Amino acid sequence: MIVDHLTPPYYAVIFTTIMKDNIVGYAQTALRMEELAKQQKGYLGIESSRSEIGITVSYWQTLDDIVAWKNNVEHTEARNLGREKWYQKYQLRICRVEREYGFEKSLK
Repeated sequence: MIVDHLTPPYYAVIFTTIMKDNIVGYAQTALRMEELAKQQKGYLGIESSRSEIGITVSYWQTLDDIVAWKNNVEHTEARNLGREKWYQKYQLRICRVEREYGFEKSLK
């Protein structure tokens, strides 16, 4: 699903991953992190694709909200599991979104 209800400025956290071969438990943890993120102050939405390269973009009101999410205890535990078990490599980018636009074809 594409998040299309946001009003700039806001922040995007882009999390790109390359997975190891054995990722037992990853899907359940990823779903839990999405549920948990939705409960955090400043959370605006998430878009995710997990295939050869995983890309998850979450949207936040402020940089402080992003830091609070990073420091969430359960999120920290999941991040540590990812480093130990699931990720071959990951890169995280934090961006300020100044402008956005989109397109949607009507269903006629």
